[in-house]
Amino acid sequence: MLSAAVLAAAALVSLAGCSPKPDSEARASVTPTTVKLTPAQQAHIGLSAVTQTAFSKTVDAPGVVDFDNDQATSVIAAFSGPVTRILVAAGDKVRAGQPLALVESADFSAAVAAYRKALATARTNRRLADVDKDLVQHASLSSKEAQQAETDAANAEADRDSALRGLVALGASPQSIAALEQGQAVARFQGVIRAPIAGTVAEKLVTPGQLVQAGTTPCFTIADLSKVWVMAQIPESDLASVKTGDGASVLGAATTDRFHGTVTNIATEVNPDTRSVIARVVVDNPGDLLKKQMYVRVLIQSRDQRPGLLVPVSAVLRDDENLPFVFVAQPDRSFARRRVALGDRTGDRYDITSGLQAGERIVDDGGIFLQFMQVQ
Repeated sequence: MLSAAVLAAAALVSLAGCSPKPDSEARASVTPTTVKLTPAQQAHIGLSAVTQTAFSKTVDAPGVVDFDNDQATSVIAAFSGPVTRILVAAGDKVRAGQPLALVESADFSAAVAAYRKALATARTNRRLADVDKDLVQHASLSSKEAQQAETDAANAEADRDSALRGLVALGASPQSIAALEQGQAVARFQGVIRAPIAGTVAEKLVTPGQLVQAGTTPCFTIADLSKVWVMAQIPESDLASVKTGDGASVLGAATTDRFHGTVTNIATEVNPDTRSVIARVVVDNPGDLLKKQMYVRVLIQSRDQRPGLLVPVSAVLRDDENLPFVFVAQPDRSFARRRVALGDRTGDRYDITSGLQAGERIVDDGGIFLQFMQVQ
Protein backbone atom coordinates (compact mmCIF):
# COMPACT_ATOMS: atom_id res chain seq x y z
CA MET A 1 0.00 0.00 0.00
CA LEU A 2 2.90 2.33 0.68
CA SER A 3 4.26 1.86 -2.84
CA ALA A 4 0.83 2.69 -4.29
CA ALA A 5 0.72 5.98 -2.37
CA VAL A 6 4.22 6.90 -3.56
CA LEU A 7 3.24 6.16 -7.16
CA ALA A 8 0.11 8.34 -6.82
CA ALA A 9 2.11 11.28 -5.44
CA ALA A 10 4.64 10.93 -8.22
CA ALA A 11 1.86 11.00 -10.78
CA LEU A 12 0.44 14.25 -9.28
CA VAL A 13 3.85 15.89 -9.39
CA SER A 14 4.28 14.80 -12.99
CA LEU A 15 0.89 16.24 -13.94
CA ALA A 16 1.63 19.51 -12.15
CA GLY A 17 4.88 19.80 -14.01
CA CYS A 18 3.12 19.30 -17.32
CA SER A 19 0.26 21.72 -16.57
CA PRO A 20 0.16 24.88 -18.69
CA LYS A 21 1.62 28.12 -17.27
CA PRO A 22 -0.73 30.93 -16.12
CA ASP A 23 -1.73 33.33 -18.90
CA SER A 24 0.31 36.18 -17.47
CA GLU A 25 3.49 34.08 -17.30
CA ALA A 26 2.95 32.67 -20.77
CA ARG A 27 2.37 36.13 -22.16
CA ALA A 28 5.49 37.45 -20.43
CA SER A 29 7.59 34.65 -21.82
CA VAL A 30 6.62 35.46 -25.40
CA THR A 31 6.36 39.25 -25.16
CA PRO A 32 9.15 40.76 -27.22
CA THR A 33 11.39 43.35 -25.58
CA THR A 34 11.23 45.63 -28.61
CA VAL A 35 8.75 46.45 -31.36
CA LYS A 36 9.63 47.15 -34.98
CA LEU A 37 7.36 49.12 -37.26
CA THR A 38 7.16 49.43 -41.00
CA PRO A 39 7.82 52.90 -42.43
CA ALA A 40 4.07 53.27 -43.04
CA GLN A 41 3.28 52.37 -39.44
CA GLN A 42 5.99 54.63 -38.05
CA ALA A 43 4.43 57.57 -39.86
CA HIS A 44 1.49 57.36 -37.42
CA ILE A 45 3.46 57.74 -34.19
CA GLY A 46 5.05 60.82 -32.68
CA LEU A 47 8.54 61.14 -31.20
CA SER A 48 10.10 63.73 -28.95
CA ALA A 49 13.56 64.15 -27.47
CA VAL A 50 14.08 64.05 -23.71
CA THR A 51 15.68 67.29 -22.56
CA GLN A 52 16.62 68.68 -19.18
CA THR A 53 14.61 71.76 -18.51
CA ALA A 54 13.86 74.11 -15.58
CA PHE A 55 10.28 73.82 -14.46
CA SER A 56 7.91 74.91 -11.74
CA LYS A 57 5.98 72.32 -9.77
CA THR A 58 2.20 72.27 -10.08
CA VAL A 59 0.47 71.34 -6.81
CA ASP A 60 -2.83 69.56 -7.42
CA ALA A 61 -5.21 69.88 -4.45
CA PRO A 62 -8.95 69.62 -3.72
CA GLY A 63 -10.77 72.76 -2.68
CA VAL A 64 -14.12 74.18 -1.55
CA VAL A 65 -15.65 77.46 -2.72
CA ASP A 66 -16.61 80.12 -0.17
CA PHE A 67 -17.75 83.73 -0.34
CA ASP A 68 -15.10 86.44 -0.42
CA ASN A 69 -15.65 87.39 3.22
CA ASP A 70 -13.98 90.75 2.64
CA GLN A 71 -16.81 91.55 0.20
CA ALA A 72 -19.76 89.85 1.97
CA THR A 73 -21.90 90.82 4.92
CA SER A 74 -24.63 89.30 7.02
CA VAL A 75 -27.78 91.46 7.20
CA ILE A 76 -29.16 91.60 10.75
CA ALA A 77 -32.48 93.27 11.64
CA ALA A 78 -32.26 96.41 13.76
CA PHE A 79 -35.71 95.77 15.27
CA SER A 80 -37.79 92.90 16.61
CA GLY A 81 -41.05 91.51 15.27
CA PRO A 82 -42.56 89.10 12.76
CA VAL A 83 -41.55 89.27 9.11
CA THR A 84 -44.54 90.32 7.04
CA ARG A 85 -43.07 90.23 3.53
CA ILE A 86 -39.93 89.15 1.68
CA LEU A 87 -39.07 91.48 -1.18
CA VAL A 88 -36.11 89.67 -2.81
CA ALA A 89 -35.05 86.14 -3.67
CA ALA A 90 -31.69 84.42 -3.46
CA GLY A 91 -29.62 85.32 -6.50
CA ASP A 92 -31.15 88.79 -6.96
CA LYS A 93 -28.82 91.72 -7.56
CA VAL A 94 -29.46 94.56 -5.08
CA ARG A 95 -28.17 98.07 -4.58
CA ALA A 96 -27.11 99.62 -1.28
CA GLY A 97 -30.18 100.70 0.72
CA GLN A 98 -32.63 98.58 -1.28
CA PRO A 99 -35.50 97.09 0.82
CA LEU A 100 -35.14 93.35 1.40
CA ALA A 101 -37.99 92.55 3.79
CA LEU A 102 -40.74 94.18 5.90
CA VAL A 103 -41.21 93.59 9.63
CA GLU A 104 -44.16 94.48 11.86
CA SER A 105 -42.34 95.94 14.85
CA ALA A 106 -43.50 97.66 18.03
CA ASP A 107 -40.03 99.16 18.35
CA PHE A 108 -41.09 101.98 16.01
CA SER A 109 -44.00 103.09 18.18
CA ALA A 110 -41.72 103.30 21.19
CA ALA A 111 -39.07 105.19 19.21
CA VAL A 112 -41.62 107.67 17.79
CA ALA A 113 -43.04 108.33 21.26
CA ALA A 114 -39.57 108.81 22.71
CA TYR A 115 -38.65 111.26 19.95
CA ARG A 116 -41.87 113.27 20.30
CA LYS A 117 -41.33 113.55 24.06
CA ALA A 118 -37.64 114.47 23.74
CA LEU A 119 -38.46 117.00 21.01
CA ALA A 120 -41.11 118.76 23.15
CA THR A 121 -38.90 118.79 26.24
CA ALA A 122 -35.95 120.21 24.33
CA ARG A 123 -38.04 122.99 22.84
CA THR A 124 -39.56 123.91 26.21
CA ASN A 125 -36.24 123.93 28.05
CA ARG A 126 -34.58 125.95 25.32
CA ARG A 127 -37.35 128.54 25.47
CA LEU A 128 -37.03 128.79 29.28
CA ALA A 129 -33.24 129.11 29.03
CA ASP A 130 -33.57 131.97 26.53
CA VAL A 131 -36.07 133.74 28.83
CA ASP A 132 -33.77 133.35 31.85
CA LYS A 133 -30.86 134.73 29.86
CA ASP A 134 -32.90 137.86 29.07
CA LEU A 135 -33.91 138.24 32.70
CA VAL A 136 -30.27 138.13 33.82
CA GLN A 137 -29.48 140.99 31.43
CA HIS A 138 -32.21 143.06 33.12
CA ALA A 139 -31.01 142.08 36.62
CA SER A 140 -34.29 140.27 37.31
CA LEU A 141 -32.70 136.83 37.76
CA SER A 142 -29.47 135.51 39.22
CA SER A 143 -26.83 134.19 36.87
CA LYS A 144 -26.83 130.88 38.76
CA GLU A 145 -30.46 130.22 37.90
CA ALA A 146 -29.82 131.13 34.25
CA GLN A 147 -26.88 128.72 34.10
CA GLN A 148 -29.05 125.91 35.48
CA ALA A 149 -31.71 126.63 32.85
CA GLU A 150 -29.04 126.48 30.12
CA THR A 151 -27.80 123.13 31.47
CA ASP A 152 -31.34 121.73 31.47
CA ALA A 153 -31.84 122.88 27.89
CA ALA A 154 -28.55 121.31 26.74
CA ASN A 155 -29.44 118.01 28.44
CA ALA A 156 -32.87 117.99 26.82
CA GLU A 157 -31.35 118.64 23.39
CA ALA A 158 -28.92 115.76 23.91
CA ASP A 159 -31.86 113.47 24.74
CA ARG A 160 -33.62 114.70 21.58
CA ASP A 161 -30.59 113.94 19.42
CA SER A 162 -30.26 110.48 20.96
CA ALA A 163 -33.93 109.73 20.26
CA LEU A 164 -33.45 110.94 16.68
CA ARG A 165 -30.48 108.59 16.19
CA GLY A 166 -32.65 105.75 17.46
CA LEU A 167 -35.28 106.51 14.80
CA VAL A 168 -32.66 106.72 12.08
CA ALA A 169 -31.16 103.39 13.19
CA LEU A 170 -34.57 101.79 12.84
CA GLY A 171 -34.78 103.03 9.26
CA ALA A 172 -37.26 105.92 9.60
CA SER A 173 -37.35 108.00 6.43
CA PRO A 174 -36.29 111.69 6.40
CA GLN A 175 -39.87 112.61 5.38
CA SER A 176 -41.33 110.88 8.45
CA ILE A 177 -38.80 112.55 10.75
CA ALA A 178 -39.57 115.97 9.24
CA ALA A 179 -43.30 115.37 9.81
CA LEU A 180 -42.66 114.53 13.47
CA GLU A 181 -40.59 117.71 13.92
CA GLN A 182 -43.49 119.73 12.52
CA GLY A 183 -45.95 118.04 14.87
CA GLN A 184 -47.80 116.28 12.05
CA ALA A 185 -49.35 112.83 12.27
CA VAL A 186 -47.35 110.10 10.52
CA ALA A 187 -48.50 106.82 9.07
CA ARG A 188 -47.87 103.65 11.05
CA PHE A 189 -44.23 102.75 10.76
CA GLN A 190 -43.24 99.37 9.34
CA GLY A 191 -39.73 98.08 9.74
CA VAL A 192 -37.75 97.79 6.51
CA ILE A 193 -34.67 95.58 6.36
CA ARG A 194 -32.34 97.16 3.81
CA ALA A 195 -29.21 96.02 1.98
CA PRO A 196 -26.16 97.59 3.63
CA ILE A 197 -24.02 97.12 0.48
CA ALA A 198 -24.54 96.50 -3.21
CA GLY A 199 -24.16 92.91 -4.37
CA THR A 200 -26.04 89.64 -4.78
CA VAL A 201 -28.46 88.07 -2.32
CA ALA A 202 -26.35 85.01 -1.65
CA GLU A 203 -28.51 83.62 1.18
CA LYS A 204 -32.09 84.23 2.30
CA LEU A 205 -32.33 83.13 5.92
CA VAL A 206 -35.84 84.28 6.98
CA THR A 207 -39.39 83.47 5.91
CA PRO A 208 -42.71 85.35 6.25
CA GLY A 209 -44.08 85.05 9.77
CA GLN A 210 -40.70 84.37 11.33
CA LEU A 211 -39.97 86.37 14.47
CA VAL A 212 -36.69 88.27 14.26
CA GLN A 213 -34.82 89.66 17.23
CA ALA A 214 -33.12 93.06 17.02
CA GLY A 215 -29.37 92.76 16.66
CA THR A 216 -29.21 88.96 16.70
CA THR A 217 -31.22 87.34 13.88
CA PRO A 218 -29.31 86.99 10.56
CA CYS A 219 -31.80 87.62 7.75
CA PHE A 220 -29.78 87.69 4.51
CA THR A 221 -26.21 87.44 3.23
CA ILE A 222 -25.23 90.00 0.61
CA ALA A 223 -22.02 89.25 -1.28
CA ASP A 224 -20.03 90.52 -4.22
CA LEU A 225 -19.69 87.29 -6.22
CA SER A 226 -17.36 88.69 -8.89
CA LYS A 227 -14.59 87.13 -6.77
CA VAL A 228 -14.78 84.12 -4.46
CA TRP A 229 -12.46 82.34 -2.05
CA VAL A 230 -11.39 78.78 -2.75
CA MET A 231 -10.06 76.97 0.32
CA ALA A 232 -7.50 74.51 -1.07
CA GLN A 233 -6.28 71.60 1.07
CA ILE A 234 -2.52 71.39 0.57
CA PRO A 235 -0.83 68.11 1.68
CA GLU A 236 2.07 68.50 4.08
CA SER A 237 4.44 67.06 1.46
CA ASP A 238 3.59 69.88 -0.99
CA LEU A 239 3.50 72.73 1.51
CA ALA A 240 7.06 73.91 0.79
CA SER A 241 6.12 74.44 -2.87
CA VAL A 242 3.19 76.82 -2.15
CA LYS A 243 3.66 80.47 -1.26
CA THR A 244 1.43 83.54 -1.14
CA GLY A 245 1.38 85.21 -4.53
CA ASP A 246 1.50 81.93 -6.49
CA GLY A 247 -0.92 81.73 -9.40
CA ALA A 248 -3.64 79.08 -9.45
CA SER A 249 -6.24 77.60 -11.76
CA VAL A 250 -9.55 76.25 -10.50
CA LEU A 251 -11.54 73.54 -12.28
CA GLY A 252 -15.13 72.77 -11.29
CA ALA A 253 -17.14 69.63 -11.94
CA ALA A 254 -20.18 71.66 -13.02
CA THR A 255 -18.36 73.56 -15.77
CA THR A 256 -15.48 73.07 -18.17
CA ASP A 257 -14.32 76.65 -17.64
CA ARG A 258 -10.97 77.31 -15.99
CA PHE A 259 -10.94 80.07 -13.36
CA HIS A 260 -7.80 81.99 -12.45
CA GLY A 261 -6.75 83.23 -9.05
CA THR A 262 -3.91 83.91 -6.63
CA VAL A 263 -2.89 82.38 -3.31
CA THR A 264 -3.40 85.13 -0.72
CA ASN A 265 -3.12 83.29 2.59
CA ILE A 266 -1.74 80.01 3.99
CA ALA A 267 -3.03 78.74 7.33
CA THR A 268 -0.64 78.35 10.27
CA GLU A 269 -1.87 74.94 11.41
CA VAL A 270 -2.28 71.43 10.01
CA ASN A 271 -5.68 69.74 10.04
CA PRO A 272 -5.10 66.67 12.29
CA ASP A 273 -7.66 64.59 10.36
CA THR A 274 -6.53 65.24 6.77
CA ARG A 275 -2.89 66.21 7.46
CA SER A 276 -3.33 69.17 5.13
CA VAL A 277 -3.03 72.94 5.37
CA ILE A 278 -5.66 75.35 4.04
CA ALA A 279 -4.46 77.82 1.40
CA ARG A 280 -6.89 80.59 0.46
CA VAL A 281 -7.06 81.34 -3.25
CA VAL A 282 -8.91 84.47 -4.41
CA VAL A 283 -10.49 83.59 -7.75
CA ASP A 284 -12.20 85.67 -10.44
CA ASN A 285 -15.76 84.37 -10.90
CA PRO A 286 -17.23 85.63 -14.19
CA GLY A 287 -20.88 84.70 -14.58
CA ASP A 288 -21.09 83.69 -10.89
CA LEU A 289 -20.47 80.08 -11.96
CA LEU A 290 -18.57 79.15 -8.79
CA LYS A 291 -21.03 78.59 -5.93
CA LYS A 292 -20.48 78.38 -2.19
CA GLN A 293 -19.64 74.84 -0.95
CA MET A 294 -18.85 73.67 -4.52
CA TYR A 295 -16.06 71.10 -4.68
CA VAL A 296 -13.29 72.07 -7.11
CA ARG A 297 -9.81 71.04 -8.20
CA VAL A 298 -7.05 73.58 -7.58
CA LEU A 299 -3.81 73.65 -9.58
CA ILE A 300 -1.28 75.93 -7.89
CA GLN A 301 1.74 76.89 -10.01
CA SER A 302 4.79 77.25 -7.79
CA ARG A 303 7.17 80.07 -8.66
CA ASP A 304 10.20 78.08 -7.48
CA GLN A 305 12.04 76.50 -10.42
CA ARG A 306 14.26 73.38 -10.53
CA PRO A 307 15.80 71.24 -13.29
CA GLY A 308 14.19 68.00 -14.47
CA LEU A 309 13.59 65.65 -17.39
CA LEU A 310 10.10 66.46 -18.60
CA VAL A 311 8.09 64.19 -20.90
CA PRO A 312 4.53 64.60 -22.18
CA VAL A 313 1.82 62.89 -20.14
CA SER A 314 0.73 61.13 -23.35
CA ALA A 315 4.10 59.31 -23.46
CA VAL A 316 3.57 57.52 -20.14
CA LEU A 317 1.72 54.19 -20.24
CA ARG A 318 0.90 51.61 -17.56
CA ASP A 319 1.71 47.89 -17.57
CA ASP A 320 -0.25 44.98 -16.06
CA GLU A 321 1.09 45.90 -12.62
CA ASN A 322 0.04 49.54 -13.10
CA LEU A 323 3.68 50.63 -13.23
CA PRO A 324 4.60 53.49 -15.60
CA PHE A 325 6.74 52.94 -18.68
CA VAL A 326 7.60 54.63 -21.97
CA PHE A 327 8.72 53.40 -25.38
CA VAL A 328 12.29 54.49 -26.21
CA ALA A 329 13.54 54.67 -29.80
CA GLN A 330 16.53 52.35 -30.47
CA PRO A 331 19.41 52.74 -32.94
CA ASP A 332 18.02 49.90 -35.10
CA ARG A 333 14.75 51.85 -35.45
CA SER A 334 12.87 49.58 -33.06
CA PHE A 335 11.14 50.72 -29.84
CA ALA A 336 11.92 49.29 -26.41
CA ARG A 337 9.67 49.39 -23.38
CA ARG A 338 11.34 50.96 -20.36
CA ARG A 339 10.00 51.50 -16.87
CA VAL A 340 10.33 54.99 -15.43
CA ALA A 341 9.78 56.70 -12.10
CA LEU A 342 7.41 59.65 -12.13
CA GLY A 343 8.09 62.79 -10.16
CA ASP A 344 5.98 65.92 -10.07
CA ARG A 345 3.48 66.78 -12.75
CA THR A 346 3.48 70.26 -14.24
CA GLY A 347 0.66 70.97 -16.65
CA ASP A 348 0.67 68.21 -19.29
CA ARG A 349 4.19 66.93 -18.51
CA TYR A 350 5.78 64.60 -15.95
CA ASP A 351 9.19 64.98 -14.38
CA ILE A 352 11.01 61.64 -14.83
CA THR A 353 13.24 60.98 -11.81
CA SER A 354 14.78 57.75 -13.15
CA GLY A 355 14.67 55.53 -16.21
CA LEU A 356 15.57 58.07 -18.91
CA GLN A 357 18.52 60.18 -19.93
CA ALA A 358 18.66 63.51 -21.69
CA GLY A 359 18.95 63.10 -25.46
CA GLU A 360 16.95 59.88 -25.74
CA ARG A 361 13.89 59.90 -27.96
CA ILE A 362 10.56 58.54 -26.76
CA VAL A 363 7.15 57.90 -28.29
CA ASP A 364 4.80 60.65 -27.19
CA ASP A 365 1.91 59.80 -29.52
CA GLY A 366 0.85 56.30 -30.57
CA GLY A 367 2.32 54.38 -27.64
CA ILE A 368 -0.94 52.49 -27.17
CA PHE A 369 -0.51 51.05 -30.67
CA LEU A 370 2.99 49.82 -29.82
CA GLN A 371 1.75 48.29 -26.58
CA PHE A 372 -0.98 46.45 -28.47
CA MET A 373 1.50 45.10 -31.02
CA GLN A 374 3.84 43.94 -28.28
CA VAL A 375 1.29 41.57 -26.72
CA GLN A 376 0.01 40.10 -29.97
